[in-house]
Amino acid sequence: MRRAVTGWAFVAPFVVLLVVFLLLPMAYALKLSLYRSTLIEGEVFAGFANYRQAFDDPEFRSGVLRVLLFGLVQTPVMIGLALILALLVDAAGSRLARALRLAAFVPYAVPVVIGTLMWGFLYSPNTGPFRFTGVEFLSSGTVLSSLGNLVTWQWAGYNMIVLYAALQGIPREVYESARIDGASAVQIALRIKTPMISAALVLCTVFTIVGTLQFFTEPLILQPLNPGAITNSYTPNVYAYNQAFSYQQYNYSAAISFLLGAVVFVGSYLFLFLTRRRSALQ
Repeated sequence: MRRAVTGWAFVAPFVVLLVVFLLLPMAYALKLSLYRSTLIEGEVFAGFANYRQAFDDPEFRSGVLRVLLFGLVQTPVMIGLALILALLVDAAGSRLARALRLAAFVPYAVPVVIGTLMWGFLYSPNTGPFRFTGVEFLSSGTVLSSLGNLVTWQWAGYNMIVLYAALQGIPREVYESARIDGASAVQIALRIKTPMISAALVLCTVFTIVGTLQFFTEPLILQPLNPGAITNSYTPNVYAYNQAFSYQQYNYSAAISFLLGAVVFVGSYLFLFLTRRRSALQ
């Protein structure tokens, strides 16, 4: 009994934080999503009417399609870049590896808001250093690519550290055996190192998918630079935020949030289901 009480005492702070800051707000948001606010009757039960409205909303659908397209392009690019950096750092000497790890991790250490403001200055057609190229980085045709560049800069180093840590867990005797058999450095990287960290690759990809579908901070901060390109419904999270805090449609915003959560869950589960046989994640 004493051991059980001690264990629950250690777990209790996490349980309290989980209930107060996650489960209770989610339950309240779910309740909001099932009601509608009217001028005459006040809050009335609406069932799934808010969800049906979201399915019929072209702005919500276009935002979902936009983040799906963004994820399909940006996720492989960022994970591929992180893998290349991790392999290069793993192959470098100890002193050089420390410097490379620090250089790659610095962008992740910068707060997202500050990093976005910095890139907003770089993208600015009036004051940015790239204005002489003649490219409008925040125009309707290029803003999604510019946001992808920003997100890759911010998160590639974090994923690289995760993959590098996985590489450090591979026994060095495996590399020695491969070299004795005549394998080159490229063959070792592609045929030994990469397959042996497949679980870490899957983990990084899942985190990237979840973060991509919840795309919010970067477009919201860059929106004032070109409101015509980054609209109030540019991503589902931005759309839900504006519905709640610009138009006071809290019930509809809650429904959008739960639909987005369902999309995140389904996307992550499908990826894990399709890749579980090729990784150690069972």
